[in-house]
Amino acid sequence: MYTAFYGFTDPPFVITPNPRYLFFSEKHREAFNHLLFGIQQRKGFMQLTGEVGSGKTTLCRALLEQLGDRYITALILNPMFSESQLLRAVIKELGLGDGARDRLRNYEVLNKFLLAKIEEDKDVVLIIDEAQNLTFSLLEQVRLLSNLETHNRKLIQIVLIGQPELRAKLNDPALRQLRQRITIRYHLGTLSEDETRRYLEHRMTVAGSRGTPVFEPAAVASIHRYSKGVPRLVNALADKALLAGFVYRTDRITAKLVAQAERELEGNQE
Repeated sequence: MYTAFYGFTDPPFVITPNPRYLFFSEKHREAFNHLLFGIQQRKGFMQLTGEVGSGKTTLCRALLEQLGDRYITALILNPMFSESQLLRAVIKELGLGDGARDRLRNYEVLNKFLLAKIEEDKDVVLIIDEAQNLTFSLLEQVRLLSNLETHNRKLIQIVLIGQPELRAKLNDPALRQLRQRITIRYHLGTLSEDETRRYLEHRMTVAGSRGTPVFEPAAVASIHRYSKGVPRLVNALADKALLAGFVYRTDRITAKLVAQAERELEGNQE
């Protein structure tokens, strides 16, 4: 609604994970570099955790774009599967058909594919998002995938991405074999107040802003207080604040407008 009024080409604060809008805070840059290094160096098993809405999935999509043609990737977005379904989902994501009902047959198909990719000097990367939803038995199946290797290298790189509950789950003694294989771990923190300001400016610039609208310092402080630096909540409140600015025909977003937006977001419009 306010896009044309502010001169945006796209709404800047949609909550869908678009790598074009990824803001590299210090923490996001570190997380990105950790995962990229791990994949390029064939570290085998990696883990990225962060709060809900912290930007993990957007970071993941940016990582996929960075990898290039030498890498073949399989992305599992919501692993609510049985043991056999997970393996078949991986096979399908790799373009190997729907997979067989026999688990051993699926392992054979996958192993043959991975060996063929080595001959082509290609690396295969499996990324599992929302990995905190994996049951213990599914996590064990993921560990078994990491057993696919030659005498000198892993055949598949595996990245587990999830909420903090994933860290707690992996600390369970029953999963110590899997935990010991994870060579790179990173927990994605939230944005500082200054990063929140730069995040707002970055997204508006990507959306076509030429210096306006402007979030005043007190407005930024209010957004950071409400969101606690979680990008998804920053987006939700900033979007409402811009809508309020549009209603009042102003390109200066004040703390008062943010407060109004917060009340609307919380369903309290009295």
